[in-house]
Amino acid sequence: MRITEAAQRLGMSPRMLRYREALGLLPPVREQGAHRRFGPDELAAVAQGVDLEKRFDVSPAALAFALRVLSEPAVAAAVRELGVRIGRIQVPRRALDFEKEKALRLLRAPGSAPASGPGSPAPDRRTSAPGRTSKKA
Repeated sequence: MRITEAAQRLGMSPRMLRYREALGLLPPVREQGAHRRFGPDELAAVAQGVDLEKRFDVSPAALAFALRVLSEPAVAAAVRELGVRIGRIQVPRRALDFEKEKALRLLRAPGSAPASGPGSPAPDRRTSAPGRTSKKA
């Protein structure tokens, strides 16, 4: 079917369908004469896009950008970097970082021995061996 009939079935104007096409929200199918024909798949794709826009309260342009983020790694990386910078996305922790943090928590736990390292006092080795009592005069 032609664009006017498709727009009527979808409850929107032909201009809105052309706008969605310009944003990349329609499958790229055209006839030889450069006219777009709408079949069941194209109508379903437009309806699905409209449903997503309503469900998540986004514009057609925002939906088109979301698709771009999903399909272009450079755009995805730039958006992720912004999300981390503004605190909307947490930086994924590496496994070694997790183990290091766990070890540090255990060392700081109440009742645990103080950590030894540069700047820490060396442990006192003058204590008696287990099972022996020290004699005092």
